[in-house]
Order: sequence, then structure tokens, then C-alpha cells
Amino acid sequence: MNLVVFDDNCWRNFLPLTFTRPVGDLRLGILKLRQRLSAYLDFETSGVLVIPELTALYRERHPQWLINQTANSETLFVNSRLIIDDGLVERIHQLPSGNSLWQGADLLAAVFTPQAGEFTYRQLSEKAGLLQREEAEQVQLWQNIWEMISRNAEYIEKDFQDFFYDKDNFFETEIGITVLNPYNIWLGEGVEIKPGVVIDASAGPVVVDEGTLILPNTVIIGPAYIGKNTILKAGARILAGTSIGPVCKIGGELESSIIQGYSNKQHDGYLGHSYLGEWVNIGAGTSNSDLKNNYRSVRSYYYPRGEIVDTGQQFLGTICGDHVKLGINTAINTGSVIGTGCNLFGGSLISGFIPSLHWGSGQQLEAYDVERFLAAVRIVKDRRGLELSVVESSLYQLLPEMEQKLFDAAGP
Repeated sequence: MNLVVFDDNCWRNFLPLTFTRPVGDLRLGILKLRQRLSAYLDFETSGVLVIPELTALYRERHPQWLINQTANSETLFVNSRLIIDDGLVERIHQLPSGNSLWQGADLLAAVFTPQAGEFTYRQLSEKAGLLQREEAEQVQLWQNIWEMISRNAEYIEKDFQDFFYDKDNFFETEIGITVLNPYNIWLGEGVEIKPGVVIDASAGPVVVDEGTLILPNTVIIGPAYIGKNTILKAGARILAGTSIGPVCKIGGELESSIIQGYSNKQHDGYLGHSYLGEWVNIGAGTSNSDLKNNYRSVRSYYYPRGEIVDTGQQFLGTICGDHVKLGINTAINTGSVIGTGCNLFGGSLISGFIPSLHWGSGQQLEAYDVERFLAAVRIVKDRRGLELSVVESSLYQLLPEMEQKLFDAAGP
């Protein structure tokens, strides 16, 4: 049976991160949502249904997958937003061919044999509506980014127990390294740890993935995940609830934050209760607020409604799309949302919502010329030995139009 993970219309809830990736590729805990679904359901992902704008990019990145396509064979379709657990796995595995599983208006899963060819979420929804319908009870779906930030520590612990506890461990430390609760620590092959490092897994697991370098006097407090081939700079403080994706350079203080990958925060400064995309660069001394002075719940911009909403979260920092650049000593206000490709600098407070592809200081912003932005992206990717493809470049050129459509749809 094939497994196809689909994004429904709620992909907008996770913007700006989902301008450049499907919901299933968002990191939570140690794994991405799609990886966790595949592991729990014991299937290899064979395809994804994504928004049309991502089709060409994902066909380029995953030529072996069916991207917005189906094969003429029995297929299990699963919603990328599922908060998967053992009970839901059993319910999905028991779903007969020709049946669909719903929670109200939300399609959770469906099993049937489609015709081979192009296929979209709209077609899936229409087809699933004609199948034998089953109702699920007490099933949850991820609703927004800030909900994922608040539960990240919980999912680091779950992923450690489910996928790393019994996995081959290359745990070995040298004299001068302090380790608390070593049975709660997993080190991948090729991890290098310098003297003076403290890894404290007393309150939760610490997973340091393959090829990571931890420089002297770094402190890591679990639950925490450090992705493959990442460098933790000397004196870094990685506090509980933090997940750092692959190929990052990290310094300063991080707490309860998620970094998708390929991003740099090399210098002193605080990042707390935040979510960063890929290719983000944070300058020296830049910090964000994650708690209001009056301790009330944080308000933040929400794309589907086109306005600032109450998140219900007491702690919430910043949400940054891909390729955001923040200059030295930039101050970011509580709950700020920064769209894809922004370049922000200066002494003025960054606050509220910054639309994609803007640059400037504080609220003195201008539209960022797309060609200048793409030139910077080429340089950044070349530094990692990668190239900006024509397909990826075309997606970035679509960004202003994509975002404007969302603004128009939200409307007054």
C-alpha cells in the first residue's frame, strides 16, 4: 500500500513557514511531522499532496516521490496535521479500503485505489466525501505554529523514547566534559565535544545528531535536540525545549525554540519560544522578547484572518520565514511574525507583522527587490556548496503575489 501525506486548506495556519514547504516538513521535537507519521504508521512515504506553488520544487527535490500525483494502487492518504498516537494508528490501520475518517469537516485519512495521474487535495476531498464515512472522536490536529512551539519539549522526549533510546549510541566523552544522567543522552556517529562542555539531561533527554561539533564551555540542558553537522559555538547555552535542525551554527542563548535547519545564530543574544525557517541569519547581539511586561497572553499575526490575534500563549517570541536576515543588535518584540526573505536592521524595535520580501529598520520598510534578494540567496547557498535552482527561484518570485492573495482573501 502507498502512503501519501496531504496538506489540507489549513496550510495557511502555518505561514510564513509554509510558503516554502508543506506542513508535513515542519520540524517538531526531533522529527518532522511527515517523518513521525511514516514511522508510527510503519510506511515509507511514497507521495505528498502540496499546494500547487510547491509542486515543481518538490518534484525537483524528491524525484522518486509522487508529488500531486497518484499511482493506480491502493493508497492510504493521511493528513499532515495529525497529532499521531497509538490509538489513532490502530484506527487508521483498521480503516477498510473505500472508507474515509473524518473529524467534523476535517479529513483525517482515507483508503482507496485512485486512478493514476495528476491529483490534488481538492480532488482527494471530493473523492473522500463519496466514500463510506467514519467519524473519529478526540482526535487532534495541529492548528498553528505557536501550539507547536509550546509542545516542543514534550515531543523531544517522545521522539527520544520512541526512536533513539534503543538506537546505536556513540556516547563517549573525554576528561573535562560534565555529563548529568548519561542514560538520557544519545550521541550520533562523529560527534565531537570539546572540554568544558556541560550536558545536563536530568530533566529531559539530549540528542546530538551525527557530525555535530560542540565547542568549549557550551551548556546543553534537556530536553534538547541538536541536528546533524551543526556547530555549537563556544559558550553557547541551549536550554530546555530547543530543537535545532541540520547544518546550523549556533551561539548565545536559546530556549524553547525550533530552528528548521541551515540557519546561523552564531553570536551572543537571546532567542526564546520562537520558530525559525531555513537560511535565517541573526546578527550579533540580536535578541527577542518572549514575555509581555504585564504577563498577559501574547498577540501575534495570523495569516488566515489577516490580523493580530490572541494566541493564548504567555510565552511566544518570533516566527521567521526562510531567508530572513536580522542585523546586529536588532530588538524583536514579543509575538512578531517576519515573512520570508526579509532583511531587517537598525536600532528601532521590530514589532507586529513584517510581510515577505521587505527590508529596512523598524517600521521604515520598503519592498525588497526580488532580483537583489535572489542574488543574496545565491551567495548564501554557494557558501554551503549548494545552488539556487531555476525552480526555487521561480517560487520566490511568486511570493509577493501569493501573499497578496492571502491578504485579499482575509479582507476587512
